Amino acid sequence: MTELEKMIAGQLYNAGDTELVAERSKARALFVEYNAAGYDDKETKTAILKQLLGCFKGNIDIQSPFYCDYGFNITAGENLFMNFNCIVLDCAKVTFGDNVFLAPNVQLYTAYHPVIAAERIKGPEYAAPITIGNNVWLGGGVIVCPGVTIGDNTTIGAGSVVTKDVPANVLAAGNPCRVIRAL
Repeated sequence: MTELEKMIAGQLYNAGDTELVAERSKARALFVEYNAAGYDDKETKTAILKQLLGCFKGNIDIQSPFYCDYGFNITAGENLFMNFNCIVLDCAKVTFGDNVFLAPNVQLYTAYHPVIAAERIKGPEYAAPITIGNNVWLGGGVIVCPGVTIGDNTTIGAGSVVTKDVPANVLAAGNPCRVIRAL
């Protein structure tokens, strides 16, 4: 099994593998080009996103700067908006539903490391997917941790650290993020 296959399968993998390094380098070249494109140059930006992202439907608006690890693990439904300075560490799948809005400085992390220091310092890491449902808004500075699913029609308050799943139709906030009330 290749390191890429292990990464996608959620197994311990070596991120320093030459294939993975090459894929990250390819993504970096594309997001550097994307970030350098003019604000009004929608044609160029869309063409770059088609090369960078796994797939997306219809309207997508990602404000520069934007950063990701691989790009190919990111999929989006209709009408995705990411404000300035969003980061998606997509070592595992990151799935956005329809009508998802990310405020500035939102960070989604699929990568994580062993908690035992002796294992961690050897270098290999894990990744777990993140799923964001339909009609979700992530407020400014939200951090979403590996393996989290956020349900449809949910709002996550600014500055929240989402460490576990959040159900549909709620307002959730805090560090760690918790449900405040139903919507």
